[in-house]
Amino acid sequence: MVRTTGPAAAIAGIAPGIQGQGVWMGRRQLFVRFAAEAETAVLYTPEMLARHVSRVVEQSPLHSISLSGRDPLASEELIREALSQWKPPVPVMVDCDGERPDAVTLLAPHVSMIQVTVEFTNAPSSLDRALASLAAAAAAGREHAAVLAPHEGTTDGQMLWFIEQAHGTAPGTKIVVHPALGGDRTAGGGGGTVDRRYASLMERAMAIHHDVVLWLRVPSPVGGR
Repeated sequence: MVRTTGPAAAIAGIAPGIQGQGVWMGRRQLFVRFAAEAETAVLYTPEMLARHVSRVVEQSPLHSISLSGRDPLASEELIREALSQWKPPVPVMVDCDGERPDAVTLLAPHVSMIQVTVEFTNAPSSLDRALASLAAAAAAGREHAAVLAPHEGTTDGQMLWFIEQAHGTAPGTKIVVHPALGGDRTAGGGGGTVDRRYASLMERAMAIHHDVVLWLRVPSPVGGR
């Protein structure tokens, strides 16, 4: 029998790759990338997702599974059902924007890591929801991380404010700062440089919260998300 009702989600791709950012950066993961609007995708039910992912995991050596792409927590019910049907032999990470703290609470028991990426491009209320998502992961007893991805207009004060709030809200948060690189700087390997401001930023950040690291992203096509 084929189920015709229930949760479903548009998924743009399911493929192994190297994590390009965050606390598990450099790890070989299976990326389950939820589709953005108008992006070419396949509609998956929980049964289809569990079957597809389990097959790939059995065939390929992986550190973990990354549920990422466009707003994966919008498909929280589908993910919960899929992970209830199949228990992954590797950790599962949700890499999200933190906009849905209620969904974090519901999904946390089924995953190993909640990673919230903060890009400092939205309204202050988005930062509040990101902090609430970290708090929800902490309350559920799950590992949780914040990835700070500033752009060239992001100030040190904005980042330090978020670090201070995260420390107060969820003291166990692992924080990764990916510096904004512009001009003739590149995010790749040799030759890339980081603005000197980040040395001062890290000193001030670690005076607030001990678990803060500064890493350059792994660039495409090796890195993925």
